[in-house]
Amino acid sequence: MLNVTIDGKKVEAKDGTTILRTCQENHIPIPTLCFHKDLMPFGACRLCVVEVKVNGKWQLTTSCDAALKNKMEVRTNSEKVKESRKLAAELLYYKYPSTKAVRDAAKSLGVEVAEGEPKGNDCILCGLCTRTCHEIVGVDALKFVDRGLGRNLAEPRIEYIADACIGCGSCAYVCPTGFVKMESSGDRRVIWDKSFKMVACETCGRYFAPEDQLKWISKKTGVPMSELLVCTSCK
Repeated sequence: MLNVTIDGKKVEAKDGTTILRTCQENHIPIPTLCFHKDLMPFGACRLCVVEVKVNGKWQLTTSCDAALKNKMEVRTNSEKVKESRKLAAELLYYKYPSTKAVRDAAKSLGVEVAEGEPKGNDCILCGLCTRTCHEIVGVDALKFVDRGLGRNLAEPRIEYIADACIGCGSCAYVCPTGFVKMESSGDRRVIWDKSFKMVACETCGRYFAPEDQLKWISKKTGVPMSELLVCTSCK
């Protein structure tokens, strides 16, 4: 176990954990838009910054990907932290002024937000969809395309690789803004403008999963397709 100080209070933390995880476990609120507990941290939104003491000096760092060290001192609510979070929120709001998740985060951090109903569903490049597709699903149907050397792009974007997609919908589930849309009707599911045939449960008749997803699971696990045709509710 590690012995650390957070906001002047002594706290015990597990070896190998991050500042954000430890703060969450101790009910210390830290805002974030790009973090998910089951994914590797990305540090994209910059809303989770805290101050840490390094060689006697305080410096800002993102808490989602900063590993705790024994006897580390952390500030989560200093004026410097508040200013940095507000600036990050202002930049997000300036770029995505009509997106609800961004507006809510900005307002909570003291940014003046215009009145009116949010109508946007912008991609804020949080990386949650690409990381979920790679780390959890394992099909890599989404790719984060940055500007980088030799890339003729005006802005970074998420690239959808239709041939790799199995229609599971995990990306839509984790998307914080509603940019990734998934619609189901009858025996069809549409996601990223690709249509998937749904499979009906052999017991209850409910359409419960895309055929491509079940074929991928069968191939990955070695379980015959015939054994995957019953939904989880009926098993």
